[in-house]
Parts: sequence; structure tokens; C-alpha cells
Amino acid sequence: MTPCTKPPKSSPKVGTANLSEASLTGEFALIARLRARLPAIGDDAAVVALPPGDLLLTADAVVSGVHFDLDLVGIDDVGWKALAVNVSDVAAMGGRPLHALVTVAGPLATVDLDALYDGVLAAAEVFACPVVGGDLVAAPVLIVSVAVTGTLDGSAPVLRSGAAPGDVLFVTGPLGSSAAGLELLRTGRGSEAPDLALAHRRPRARVAEGRAARTAGATAMIDLSDGLASDVRHIAEASGVGVALDRVPVAVGVARATGDDGVAAALGGGEDYELLFAAPDPGRVEDAFSAAGLTRPLAIGRCTADAGERRLADGDLPEGGWEHTW
Repeated sequence: MTPCTKPPKSSPKVGTANLSEASLTGEFALIARLRARLPAIGDDAAVVALPPGDLLLTADAVVSGVHFDLDLVGIDDVGWKALAVNVSDVAAMGGRPLHALVTVAGPLATVDLDALYDGVLAAAEVFACPVVGGDLVAAPVLIVSVAVTGTLDGSAPVLRSGAAPGDVLFVTGPLGSSAAGLELLRTGRGSEAPDLALAHRRPRARVAEGRAARTAGATAMIDLSDGLASDVRHIAEASGVGVALDRVPVAVGVARATGDDGVAAALGGGEDYELLFAAPDPGRVEDAFSAAGLTRPLAIGRCTADAGERRLADGDLPEGGWEHTW
């Protein structure tokens, strides 16, 4: 998951808590308050029914100063993002989410947990992924860690490793919106393009698109969290194929926001959370997306037999995308 790239602060800025004085005094009081909003919690472990077939498991965390900046986004946006990025991983396997565990660590006496959970629960409703447990922990910076279960409804998962030479590469939508939105927010211009700012603040997991891609015979798939230039390489390396991209689809407004053609934001900005997938039959892909009432995905290139090929149009595919350094 791509960070906002702003260095960590010694103490994150958070909203004023909408909590009573009594509820600020201990863990149990906070849990009791949350239980009113999360009826499934209360025992030492959640008890859920197993779906048929394989169970998907994923976990990811968002950290203040690394993945979000509370000078730029609301704490409710942080809650949304923490859940959405995990749901996106399930979507990238061709599945749908089932349940979430949410752990919040931070200076909880000053964290607006009500607003944070407003965002978590809004995402949980949109993505049909109820919160069934989690934890509260004291820590010096705000961290929201989420684990999600998912199901393939008895079907096989779409891995990164199944692409073959000749497969067409698709993305489920144009790219660069989140990076452009972040640039607008950083420069105080978020109101110029609210849709781009929203793309950064509240990413959308493409669950229906992932299932349609699986139905259409997708051979490999990944969500574009780190950037197209990086993530297409992950598919190529896992599948042992080359990639030749014909074009990079740039979302409307990105070029104006970034002051160039927008391609760099689309290739390396990350956090678009569109899906990139390979499939051998474009007609079947079009039919599956149409049957699901979804926008047709965009063909951007193909897989090749030369496992070392990384090409964009007539040149080399630029390096780019996010990678954590330790």
C-alpha cells in the first residue's frame, strides 16, 4: 500500500474526541461504547460460519505520517481507507469480503474514535464486510490495522502467477486519480477537483469487477496499490512472462492537477485500487462485465513470451511505484 510519503510526526494531529469524560479513563469503557455500534463484538473471539471452498485471509495497516496525513484528510477517511484497502486485496483474488477485525492503536485519549468508526462502518456497509472484532491499544502514533476474511463462493482464486503469453492486460479504470488528489490536497486545491480528492481520501475496492474478471477467465490479477509500473511487474515476475503495454489510461483531471501529461501519476502514483488482470479472451471479458452491469475494462497491452520484456509503446517501461524501505 502506497503511503502519503509525508514523514512521521512526533504526535499525530487528531480530532477532538466525542467521548464522555468517563469513557476516556479506560479500555473497558471505550469497548463498551464501541459495542453499542458493533453488536457482533463482546467475546474473546468472533464466531463465524465458514464459506464453501477456500477461505481468503488478508491484513494491512495504515500508519499516521506514512499512509495518511490528518492535516489533509479526516479521521473518518482513515477508518474508511483502512478497511477498503483490505477489501481490495480480496477483490484482487476474485473474491468478496465476509468479515473484518479492526485494531486501533494510538493516543486513544485524544483520538476521535466515533469519527474513525464512522468511516470504518461506512466502508463496512458499502463493501458488505461487517466488523466482528478487534482491539484497542495505547501507542504513540495512530495506527489502524485491519484483517479481512473473504470467499470465492466455491470458485478457484485468481493468483498473480497464471498469466500466459498472448493474454491481454486490462485495467478496470483510468489511473492517477489518487496521486493527483493528494497533490491537490497538499497544495490547498482540493476543491478544484473534488472527485480526485475523494479518490485519495476514500478509495474504492473493485469487488464486483474482480468477480467479473474471474468469471471471464482471468489468469492473473492484482490491485493497483503501488502503481501500474510496479504492479504489472509483479504479475510478470510471478507468471514468468514479459509485458508490452500499448498505453497508460490517465483519469480525467489528473494532467491538470499534476501540471504534466499525468502519465507519471498513473504509472507510479499508486493507491488507485483499480484491478489489473490478464485474460486470454477479450470478448469473454466484455460479456462478463456487461452482464454484471459494469463499465468495460480498458485493454492496455499484452503478456509476451520474452520473460524479460518490460515495454511501454516503443520504449522501456519506466521504473516506478511504491516500495517500503526499512
